[in-house]
Amino acid sequence: MLTDAHCHPADLVRVFPQAEQERRRLGVTAAASACDMEEFAHNEELSRNAAADGAPPLLPCFAIHPQLPAVKAANAGLFTETELNNSLETLHTLASAGRIAAVGEFGFDLYNAAFRETEALQDRIFAAHLEAALRFKLPVVLHVRRAMHKIFAAIKTLSKCRAIIFHSWPGTFEEGQSLLRRGVNAYFSFGNTVALNHKQAQKSCALFPAQRLLTETDAPFQPLRGKNFSQWADLPSIIEAAANLRREAETAVTAKELESQIETNFRVAFKYE
Repeated sequence: MLTDAHCHPADLVRVFPQAEQERRRLGVTAAASACDMEEFAHNEELSRNAAADGAPPLLPCFAIHPQLPAVKAANAGLFTETELNNSLETLHTLASAGRIAAVGEFGFDLYNAAFRETEALQDRIFAAHLEAALRFKLPVVLHVRRAMHKIFAAIKTLSKCRAIIFHSWPGTFEEGQSLLRRGVNAYFSFGNTVALNHKQAQKSCALFPAQRLLTETDAPFQPLRGKNFSQWADLPSIIEAAANLRREAETAVTAKELESQIETNFRVAFKYE
């Protein structure tokens, strides 16, 4: 079964109205992130409909995206203390009711000056989300750009979490190995980057233990060259690319074997049965 460790169905459907039909046709089980209740309600409705129809599940997740404070500031707004508290209250309400499969995506984004200006707020949001994940024994989905040093600074807390899913793994192979050695139950998710000549992603995908790999689309935000958006139909080519990389690195496995292993990893990481 195909699995997607990170996607945005509410955004995907705006550019690809047939998205949910495609997911069902391909048999994709997916973890869907949201950062506000409108997005979450969309994902939860898809989840209920899939359950009622016997379709592959869609697992709703919730968190404050690390880019959100900077994006609001760029639109002449502020991510106020009230909004922060309301979002955290929503996270706790959803988690306590068992309505989310993971806390995510959250993390750090220090990609540019605008994002770096909100670093202190990102620190607060990150700590609050980890606290919630530990309290409710949920896995986390992390977004990290140019901020691996922040991850290593939090390693003591991260090692207590039930699972850490790194969306579009941003680090090096050596950094990933270090996290595992230090007791972090890390899973490394790869999308179209493995087909786009991203050398560090390709090396990591080739060399990490197969039991630590996940696949994702980040739909619609991680398109292949020449495409306007990523979608669930990209998953077979992502798996094929990953299998080819591992074959070249002498960690050989067929695409079908890798797909099966990744499904097992997904079930374990998200505690999905």
